[in-house]
Amino acid sequence: MPVSANVLQPLIDFFEGILKFFHDTAGFSWGLSIIFLTFVVRAALVPLTVKQFRSMQALARLQPEIKKLQGKYGDDKQRLNQEMMRFYQENKVNPFSSCLPIAAQLPVFFSLFYMLRKDLRRDICPSINGPGTEHYANPIPCGASHAAHFLGIPDITDKATGTVLVVLVVLYVSSQLLSSLLMPATVDRSQRMIFLALPFIFIPFIINFPAGLLVYWITTNTWTSVQQYLVRRTVGPIVPPPHAPGEGGLLDRLRHPPDRDGGGNGAVPEAEEKERARVPAGGPPPPPPRKKKKRSGRRR
Repeated sequence: MPVSANVLQPLIDFFEGILKFFHDTAGFSWGLSIIFLTFVVRAALVPLTVKQFRSMQALARLQPEIKKLQGKYGDDKQRLNQEMMRFYQENKVNPFSSCLPIAAQLPVFFSLFYMLRKDLRRDICPSINGPGTEHYANPIPCGASHAAHFLGIPDITDKATGTVLVVLVVLYVSSQLLSSLLMPATVDRSQRMIFLALPFIFIPFIINFPAGLLVYWITTNTWTSVQQYLVRRTVGPIVPPPHAPGEGGLLDRLRHPPDRDGGGNGAVPEAEEKERARVPAGGPPPPPPRKKKKRSGRRR
């Protein structure tokens, strides 16, 4: 067994136990058990998703200040990166928060990958790969059997082929694109482009993955899309706050709110101070009386 599989063996045993619970106790098929395993994993990641959402809200509030830094140091990329990192640290914001749920799912992904190639093959078809068989050490795909079949997929432990493969690839790409398009507007443009390109980059690799792994991937993408849609419907899209041209950034307005006279920091503008100096102490003089215009012309 590869070294990476040995490192993940505790996780493999843990997730395999969850799958066996859904299959043996709840009576689900192995394919449906993979879907419910996905639900369990995503539900466990909800606190991390909430943290991600709050970080994105903070980024939305800080967008005016970020644009000011980009305009100030746009010609010096190294200085801009330094100032941006300092700015994020001062405001305790993680610009890569949108990647956290994806990174947290990687151990699950790799564990399920090895399970479908090793442990689950022994569980799904013990007559072929069980103890005492010639394939126990190196399990082979279960083949088109009732236990390995799921929603038109002949064998979830083997890679899909033909029409089944085309359908799975289309579902994977479309679900991945949908979840990327529903990302908040605060996600950096370069990150968004990477997320949009990833499903097409992964196609040459996923066609060799066990079909059950694609079932997991499509399910988790669908969960992400529904979750982001519900967030947009309940709290609205996360977008940077609008501000009029020429106004200071949001942090400046929060740190130095204007006083009643309209000045910032409570200071009186120089032009207004001069205007006040010209006004007598007793108050401004009354306006001159209007002169009545004489009407000319003959009366009719």
